[in-house]
Amino acid sequence: MTSLSPCPGLPVAAALAMMLFALPSQAASLSLDDALQLAERNAPSLSAQAAKLDAAKNAAIPAGELPDPKLALGVQNVPIEGEDRWSLDRDFMTMQMVGVMQEMPNRDKRKARVETAQASVDRATAEAEAERVKVRRETALAWIATYTEQRKLARFDDFFRENRLLAETVRARLAGGRGQALDAVEPKQEAAQLAEQQDDLALQVAQARAALKRWVGQEAARPLAGDFPHWPIDASRYLHALHRHPELATYEPMAREAEAQVREAEAEKKSDWSWEVDYQRRGREFGDMMTVQFTFDLPLFSSTRQDPKIAARRAQVGQLEAEREALLREHAQQLEADLADYQRLDRAVARSQSTLVPLAEEKVALALAGYRAGNTELASVIAARRELVQARLKELDVQGLKALAGARLYFTYGEGRP
Repeated sequence: MTSLSPCPGLPVAAALAMMLFALPSQAASLSLDDALQLAERNAPSLSAQAAKLDAAKNAAIPAGELPDPKLALGVQNVPIEGEDRWSLDRDFMTMQMVGVMQEMPNRDKRKARVETAQASVDRATAEAEAERVKVRRETALAWIATYTEQRKLARFDDFFRENRLLAETVRARLAGGRGQALDAVEPKQEAAQLAEQQDDLALQVAQARAALKRWVGQEAARPLAGDFPHWPIDASRYLHALHRHPELATYEPMAREAEAQVREAEAEKKSDWSWEVDYQRRGREFGDMMTVQFTFDLPLFSSTRQDPKIAARRAQVGQLEAEREALLREHAQQLEADLADYQRLDRAVARSQSTLVPLAEEKVALALAGYRAGNTELASVIAARRELVQARLKELDVQGLKALAGARLYFTYGEGRP
């Protein structure tokens, strides 16, 4: 009777525990949804955008406020010659002065500064959303790339099992006095070639996991669970909503910010003013005094001062409009190319599943049957098996490429956008 313990002297319960721990745990796996949640919690770029938004909100609070008042302290009309030199109370003109001065920017300028600050907040909000979309998209792409290589690597268990069955068939034919002694080498060569492909895939899995680790951290080492993701791809809706692309959405607050800066520059043509109240204390025998004064800016040379600033701000508005149009056209081109690529890959997946892999399997079956009957050379069986291996790996490749194309479309144009 065979013992349940894999090692002599090892208790059955301990052996069962080792087997359970050796099995991959579903709880320890990493699904695409898990990866997306981890990326949103841990991405440093999202933390940076959150800090940027917080900074913009705080900067907006004082945007429309008056400048801080100024305290003026001084001594006026101190004699520096004669018997009363350096005296502060013997000359009737000498005064110790304390005062308060307040600058008053014109109303249009203050309003423009408030509008600029609010547009900056909206811009930071749009940039944070664009970064969130980017993080989710790049995480999904990294997860799919890793999952594809992981699935391809897992297929090699089947490939090696089929190789062992082929080797048994060859040995049986040789034992029966049929076939050539050279045939015994072919399955071994095939196994070595499969091992080389397996090593290459193991490297690709490691590289893909390193890319995934950038987004989810150490959790990328967990086995990936699930299947190739599939999202409904609505071409007409994507084209209709193209102007709401996250990167394009940042241009609307950027344009409002630039337009507010134009209005602020135009407001510099209007005079700012300030007021000041001073209390002046003199010697005992002289009465104290008070001064009230108002100061006004005189923007008399606008052609060389304010007008160039206004022109520069207006040029920035035009620059943003042109950049937005260029980016819109670029994304329109990219969207149409991505949609065409997705449709091609969708057809490729269907063709691989319905035609290419079944035909490759049928070819191997026919070649193997012919070899067993003595009508086909082993080289034909090996060649057919090589084609089947490539067909199965290519099937996973096109499934992965389709999922990647779908992720780019969905996260860039579809998720959360009407």
